[in-house]
Amino acid sequence: MSPNEEKKIREKLKQKTWNEIKTNDSWAIFKVMSEFVDGYEKLSRIGPCVSVFGSARTKPGDTYYELAENIAFKLTQHGYGVITGGGPGIMEAGNKGAHRGGGVSVGLNIDLPFEQKDNPYIDRDKNLEFDYFFVRKVMFVKYAQGFVAMPGGFGTLDELFEAMTLIQTKKIGKFPIILVGSSFWAGLIDWIKEVMIKKNANISEGDLDLFKIVDTAQEVVDIIDNFYNKHQLSPNF
Repeated sequence: MSPNEEKKIREKLKQKTWNEIKTNDSWAIFKVMSEFVDGYEKLSRIGPCVSVFGSARTKPGDTYYELAENIAFKLTQHGYGVITGGGPGIMEAGNKGAHRGGGVSVGLNIDLPFEQKDNPYIDRDKNLEFDYFFVRKVMFVKYAQGFVAMPGGFGTLDELFEAMTLIQTKKIGKFPIILVGSSFWAGLIDWIKEVMIKKNANISEGDLDLFKIVDTAQEVVDIIDNFYNKHQLSPNF
């Protein structure tokens, strides 16, 4: 454990007076509110968009980087904007493809001690900064009419399962969730089928219909287009 991590733990466990706790919490509420207001104001008029999730560690030239860029480009050619986490890797590829296609390119940045910095392909008026993950995740979902999950780490899984949970519990409409890269997702899907469904019955067999798995940019666009043709696009909630 690094000295900085130890310092954070000590500060968290440090005894505080009731007045200190109340004051800190009160100011945090205002900060959270300001992030929601800023996000709503900037994103309320972006039009139909697709959120693209994926690893910050994927390098330019990687197969999935190039695929993410191509997906984003094709989406813009069909009238959709692209929302990413605003950082490097797959996020950069998504914004790059949207920028190349002349479409809406949104970046939802999060303040992190490593990995995260905004990429140069985000529309200047749609580059948002967040301190709170939960506020950022609301923006990913609220203004998207579809979700594309590229290979990634814990953050990608967090965003993916957030969208799945909201759809499963009917808190939002059944918007398309598309997992790109069958070889990457195969192990997770097998575990969901064998352990979550067959062994423990933690979810229903029908929950597998919440998502589709594809390998090409055209398949992504076709799924989004088919959905668009059946439904009037509107904010998610």
